[in-house]
Amino acid sequence: TSELMALRFGPSESAFEYFAATQGYLEEHGKPRAFYSDKASIFRVANTRATAGVTQFSRALTQLNIDIICANTPQAKGRVERANQTLQDRLVKELRLQGISTPAAGNAFLPTFRADFNRRFARAPLNPHDAHRPLRADEDLATIFTWQEERKLSTNLTVHYQSIMYLVAPSPATL
Repeated sequence: TSELMALRFGPSESAFEYFAATQGYLEEHGKPRAFYSDKASIFRVANTRATAGVTQFSRALTQLNIDIICANTPQAKGRVERANQTLQDRLVKELRLQGISTPAAGNAFLPTFRADFNRRFARAPLNPHDAHRPLRADEDLATIFTWQEERKLSTNLTVHYQSIMYLVAPSPATL
């Protein structure tokens, strides 16, 4: 449909920025069946020799039962890149015309830009059914969209993380 569903300026392209953008998207639209993306390392483990492992972003989407479909053909990748080129061209010009030069002011302007862009360029889908699913009550986005790593608690109640040893206070729950 070429409809822009969410836009956001952030200081860098990181898992935390994707978490924030996706949380906003889910709160506004609900859960899609899948997200379509390029093969950036934020979406998939790039090491072809890795036998296991998922990215933080794909782990979060898995918890929400949302698939990631990575563009596998030049044509599909081209479609994603054309959308980015259009935004880089039109959005930059609009920001300049509006005198906007900070991320905060840009984020405040994005809903206006998105509405105007969609009014001019979005097309009605062939099937008008909205396939987004509602968020469940037990899906806490603030918890899901956090950095999570699995560690094992030793028998002496210590955990090693990034060269630091943490001692867990003994209690009935930890024992």
